[in-house]
Amino acid sequence: MGGTILNVITVLIGGLIGLAVGSRLPQRMQESVVTGLGLVTLYVGVSNAGQTGNVIIPLLSIATGAIVGELLGIEARLEAFAGWLQSRFAAGGAGGDESAQREGRARFINGFITASLVFCVGPLTFVGAMQDGMGLPLGFQQLAIKSVLDMFAGMAFAATLGVGVLFSVITIIALQGGLALLGSAVGSVMSVPMIDEMTAVGGLLLIGLALVLLQVKRPRVANFLPALVIAPLLVALASALGINIYPL
Repeated sequence: MGGTILNVITVLIGGLIGLAVGSRLPQRMQESVVTGLGLVTLYVGVSNAGQTGNVIIPLLSIATGAIVGELLGIEARLEAFAGWLQSRFAAGGAGGDESAQREGRARFINGFITASLVFCVGPLTFVGAMQDGMGLPLGFQQLAIKSVLDMFAGMAFAATLGVGVLFSVITIIALQGGLALLGSAVGSVMSVPMIDEMTAVGGLLLIGLALVLLQVKRPRVANFLPALVIAPLLVALASALGINIYPL
């Protein structure tokens, strides 16, 4: 859990610095920063998506994951949770008329969901957290690298998307902490192909998030999250059935 705690601390530090700086940035500059974040997210997503050894696995994972996510209403539940957080902890800062309050609520939800997805769908989250839970030094090192990256990302996100970014630490604690506990309980269960396909699916989710940041389209990215679980399960199933899913 040490890597997860470090990650939470760095995100809070970066987010607080971003909040302090963000209020001094003109609107046009904030928009440019978000566009830059979108471009970087797109690059990372494309790079990660290329890790797949057979595009059929991400295709089946994304399609199936989208159906499961839509049935579960994951995005709507995240938005409702973010709305509750905003009303409980950040509503006092909204001020103004009803329109301004609605805008503040939407900004908080957007910041929370965007930061949560960026911080939690990358391969370092899953592999690093599980290895950290297993007590492997490599796991903590991976999460330490992720923590530094997340600190700067949190700084940029908080400067443009507001205080909702800080509350993404709840998602980090829940997801990374849960994976660390899982790693300590079951040991190493992820093969290299399973990790590669999960990384590829995570890359596709980041591409979807980049479309949101670039204001090209607003896919319900959170509803695709089950695909991250489905991808390694498909690899494990194919291996168990003796099916070679990778072309020579």
